[in-house]
Amino acid sequence: MNENSHFSGPQVVTLHGPDCRKILENVIEKRVSAIMSYLSKGKWHVAKVLLINLQGAKLEIECTGSRNKPRPINIQVHQPVGICFKYGYGKFVFDTTVTALEPATEGSSGGTVVLAVPDRIGVVQRRSYFRVNVPASLRVNVVLWHRSGKPQAQDEMGVSVQEATRRYFQGRLVDVSAGGAQVMVPHDDDAGTKPTGMYGSDFRKGQFIGLRFTPLPYERPLMFSAQIRNMLPSPDHQCTYLCVQIVGLEASQEGREVLARLVEIVDRYHQINESSPKQQDMQRPHYTEEQRIVAGAG
Repeated sequence: MNENSHFSGPQVVTLHGPDCRKILENVIEKRVSAIMSYLSKGKWHVAKVLLINLQGAKLEIECTGSRNKPRPINIQVHQPVGICFKYGYGKFVFDTTVTALEPATEGSSGGTVVLAVPDRIGVVQRRSYFRVNVPASLRVNVVLWHRSGKPQAQDEMGVSVQEATRRYFQGRLVDVSAGGAQVMVPHDDDAGTKPTGMYGSDFRKGQFIGLRFTPLPYERPLMFSAQIRNMLPSPDHQCTYLCVQIVGLEASQEGREVLARLVEIVDRYHQINESSPKQQDMQRPHYTEEQRIVAGAG
């Protein structure tokens, strides 16, 4: 699959060589904050960083956050990471590799991470990060999962250990953008009489989850990781609305292909909604003002 076929057109472009360096120099000069995503022990993590120096083939970044409690980041040399930042007319994303780790010289810093300078940077137009409702003519089911640790095994000494298992849930996609989505998850009702209170128990703010859905009939499913940024129960308390932020797509070629497909889906949904105003009107009464506020979070 040709990479240029994904990072092309009005929504997404790719910068190469000198153009990459120019953008990085501008971001360093203007001290634009960035987000680094990376895998550690099988889980996605995100850290707020600042690009501080560009020299030769090295790009230095510094972890930011609380000055009183700098957060350690568990990454290793040669580990792939993803970087994204908002600047000017879009959101810039690229993957690269850690080449060195340097200890902090001040207590307010988490240390310096040295990255290889990327040879290409994807640029996603800002409009792709505006949420669009799923067209009323579509029902897009979502499978969600997270890992839960339960004492289900014993080690060779007979001591119980925590074994990570996946728990799966069914939901429905409400809206989506290149950066996030809102998913409606019905409450579990084993007895068939009332919700058991999934809200606040099976999911929590800040939790990382996996999602999979088929955006249009007969297409390949999309699958990615996300972090729950907000939660809101429905007025009748029969379901919970999860507002999630997508993570990790900038950290690999496969992830950027998923991002490119999301951009295409946002555009397709927008076109369907614009061409079907009556269907849009039918969809609006299903959402309260609170739910619309949550949809714009993250």
